[in-house]
Amino acid sequence: MLVDLPGLDKRGQVGDGRERALALYVIKNSRGGDIDDVIRAIDEFARKKSFLMNVGDEKGEILDAAVRRAKPKLLLELGTYCGYSALRTIRAMPADARLYSIDINSANARIARQIWEHAGVGDRVTAVVGMIGDSGTTIARLRNDYGFTEAALDFVFLDHHKSAYLTDLRRILEEGWLHPGSVVVADNVKFPGAPDYLAYLRANEATLWRTVEHETHAEYQKVIKDLVTESEFLGKV
Repeated sequence: MLVDLPGLDKRGQVGDGRERALALYVIKNSRGGDIDDVIRAIDEFARKKSFLMNVGDEKGEILDAAVRRAKPKLLLELGTYCGYSALRTIRAMPADARLYSIDINSANARIARQIWEHAGVGDRVTAVVGMIGDSGTTIARLRNDYGFTEAALDFVFLDHHKSAYLTDLRRILEEGWLHPGSVVVADNVKFPGAPDYLAYLRANEATLWRTVEHETHAEYQKVIKDLVTESEFLGKV
């Protein structure tokens, strides 16, 4: 897995069928309509069957807490994978909130939708196949089809291509979707790493952003250290 991380980051799937196997495992081994049990089953699969590159249980608690603090109404996730972080986000966000989750891999979107429906939360999240950096197509869909307007976006979770964290955040800022108090959480900032994104946050601390750096571990183990950043937007660029 460590050797193939660059490939994973580009194509979004391991390529050995484990993502599809996860969906089958979850449906067989968790109670339908029980989001807690579905999350438990995904963690169980990742620990006992095959590694998954989702945020995982340890870092997931950081995400949970950030969502609860922000109390967001409109949320954007970059990097759906199999829908795990979306489940955690939905569980923590207000009942009237809406999450939009973007992934370039259509197979991921199908698997995530299947898992969300099994968990009983398919009506609270929309999977969007695309990417923020696709020359404006996905941004236009968010704006025109899903109501992303100026200062409307309360929460963003970055867990897609690490090299795109900074450029995609800047595109979101250019659209004017964030407002003072909007929160951006980013996974894997240390491993495999998003050094330009971290440098940007540190260079703009207390001017554009107020950031907490959560020291933690990479997915489903306690050896490799990782960093999750939780950044509050302070105002206009």
